[in-house]
Amino acid sequence: MRRHLALILGAVLVLSPLEAVAQEKQIVDQEKQIVDVKELAGTWRGWVTREQGREPVTMIVSADGSYRAMTVDTAETEGKFYLQDGKLRYRSSRTLGTASLSIARGNSVLTMVPEEFVYGAGRAEYERIE
Repeated sequence: MRRHLALILGAVLVLSPLEAVAQEKQIVDQEKQIVDVKELAGTWRGWVTREQGREPVTMIVSADGSYRAMTVDTAETEGKFYLQDGKLRYRSSRTLGTASLSIARGNSVLTMVPEEFVYGAGRAEYERIE
């Protein structure tokens, strides 16, 4: 009987973290459909992947979808978000690619993924701060 109880307890302890991971993934992956780029207007802070690694970055988005992003080492890029066939996209002075807005733990998260890793610019993730 004790052995049976120990097996059940062991299974619960092993499966509980997996359930927590599944629940966390559901919280993070609530993608929000954008119908107008003005929904992105505001100040965003996050991380961008560059040749040197990940760097902190701040981005300011205007109501027309235009934006300016600056890293702490003063690297700067300008661009514009736009909708194409219902998908959020961007074109910047360095690259172009897709973007998505999701909700993670109650915060808006904007993810930008370039079509190619050029000019040292890679994937970026931001959280809205204003």
